Amino acid sequence: MRLSELLQPLLLFKIVSSGSPINADPVIRGITADSRRIREGDLFICLPGALCDGHDFAAEAASNGAAAVLGERMALGLDAVSIPFIQVPDSRRAMAVLADRFYARPSAHLRMIGVTGTNGKTTVTHMIRDILEADQRKTGLIGTLNMTVGQYSEPTANTTPDALELQRMLHVMRREGASHAVLEVSSHALAMGRVRSVDMDIAVFTNLTHDHLDYHETMDQYRNAKAHLFAQLDNACRPNGTKFAILNGDEPASFYYGSQTAAQVIRYAIDNNEAEVRASDVELRPDGSRARVDTMKGSFELSLQVPGLFNIYNALAAAAACLVEGVPLETIRGSLERFGGVKGRFQRLQAGQPFSLLIDYAHNPDGLRNVLQAAKTFTRGRVVCVVGCEGDRDRPKRPVMAEIAALHADLAVFTSDNTRSEQPEAILHEMNAGLADKPELACKTVSIADRREAIYYALRQAEYADDCVIIAGKGHEAYQIVGDKKIPFDDALVARDAVQLILEERGLR
Repeated sequence: MRLSELLQPLLLFKIVSSGSPINADPVIRGITADSRRIREGDLFICLPGALCDGHDFAAEAASNGAAAVLGERMALGLDAVSIPFIQVPDSRRAMAVLADRFYARPSAHLRMIGVTGTNGKTTVTHMIRDILEADQRKTGLIGTLNMTVGQYSEPTANTTPDALELQRMLHVMRREGASHAVLEVSSHALAMGRVRSVDMDIAVFTNLTHDHLDYHETMDQYRNAKAHLFAQLDNACRPNGTKFAILNGDEPASFYYGSQTAAQVIRYAIDNNEAEVRASDVELRPDGSRARVDTMKGSFELSLQVPGLFNIYNALAAAAACLVEGVPLETIRGSLERFGGVKGRFQRLQAGQPFSLLIDYAHNPDGLRNVLQAAKTFTRGRVVCVVGCEGDRDRPKRPVMAEIAALHADLAVFTSDNTRSEQPEAILHEMNAGLADKPELACKTVSIADRREAIYYALRQAEYADDCVIIAGKGHEAYQIVGDKKIPFDDALVARDAVQLILEERGLR
């Protein structure tokens, strides 16, 4: 694609290169914002950032073969390079537009379903993907775990990739013959414009609770960031379908999101009797849950393999999204009843131990509360919880997490979780500060900075078959971030090793 053709969607830009470029309208073979990944013929986009500025690497990109450079100001060193420099008011906005153009507008050829919310995004997207696949609709998925479409899979660095990677992945999905794409949409991604230029068809909201305030600063700003997803829907009837906002009718924030979109609003709920998709007669069991589901298309009895009230909500969100896509009720019910869960999300681990062992990604107050409350519904013995708080992230939630763990578990073991630049003891001190005036809760806690030792200690406290150990915070992650390094660490693998050692100690092997 020629540079002039690529730039057609942009109105506000100008060529400001000094001198005369050897080729003022080069063929653009790729786009990147990483000067280390430049290939001959690429367009390099300079992105300003908190830690480094892409404009500082423009000359390096040019020397590595960039055919053109785009940025917000003339970059140093480019005056000696004979390639076009395109100046724009906002590099990130331009990048989203150009990525969409370069990859031939893939989202316009897919039914796009975005899921946002504090908790539940991963599970809901997997449920939606499974339902659509059961209805013979090839569906790609992009989220925390990976990007998949059919047999194709690749890892993702973020819950929602940047605009360049996202458009490339959507292009791959279209190439692989997908009709639908489901993606987790984080608040960071929305605030940073990663899904700009994505033609979203259905936006799903799960819930809004305390998280990521290190980035958004206030709950209002956090709520408003997620509103972008609903604001970019419109109410136009496209050849391939209508736009919908799927909102949790039991969440106060849904009223705000409903006011921010022109799309049709469908609500799901348990408590809100006016919701279009509603669960009643809910029964929570150790091995799953049951409920009656009433919808605008009919009713059915649902029996889930995954336990917890939060998974009833996740199933309702997925069912509502697929109902508006025209999936039959029986297909929705059957797929949800076959759903066995997602790695690291209330994941049962059996390593020969007589007690229950769960691995979960809960890393914010509401997620931790939900997991512990769900465990309490089927645990007749003690609930032991291992939990930590991340370094360099959202410090105000540390005492809140500690109080929730101590309140809902019989024993809470506080430990490390991606400490980054902070000392683990300092993080544990801030967690324990939340219990300083609550001795009745403080006596139910132990602090062990080393996460491996904490997991071993917690598992040794489970002595009976009726006990349950929950290792929270990391879920699917297979690493610990210490300083600026990622160190291999998998809660599930560590727990398996610990169980084997404990069984040997107790003469049970």
